[in-house]
Amino acid sequence: MLRDKSLIPLSHQHQHVLALCVRIERASPIPQNDLGAWQAEIVQLVESEIVMHFAAEEQIVFPAAEKFEELNALVKQLIFEHANLRTMFTKTQEDGLSSNEILVLARSLSAHVRTEERLLFERMQQLLSNEELGVLGSKLQSVLKDSEEACRLPSATTRLRPAK
Repeated sequence: MLRDKSLIPLSHQHQHVLALCVRIERASPIPQNDLGAWQAEIVQLVESEIVMHFAAEEQIVFPAAEKFEELNALVKQLIFEHANLRTMFTKTQEDGLSSNEILVLARSLSAHVRTEERLLFERMQQLLSNEELGVLGSKLQSVLKDSEEACRLPSATTRLRPAK
């Protein structure tokens, strides 16, 4: 199903996250000397997009989804995943992550994004009216207006390399 225009801003941010996750997968195991560059890129993405992205989902998307009983368990799961991801992000900023922990973060983040895209967004598009989707989109646009565009070129250390 095509993504409704109301959810496209979140889907674009999901694409930025997935691009980083693919690069982490391909770079793994990340050499010790390169950990700082990868962690800096993760922190930059968290600060520029993910913090506001999570807030938009938790304040706007999830409450709209919870109006439908069939989505309640999924929303609870996604909120739990947000909490776990925040813990990993905090560790990235404060203590740093090992190569394996960065890979776990990338895999967790990728699975989370795919669940939102394939399950939550798809079903919301089926359940919400066009008018409701329009209101949702307006609210998201308002909340995300200050979010930076994080799709920047990676550093020489974190750029995409051919698969091993």
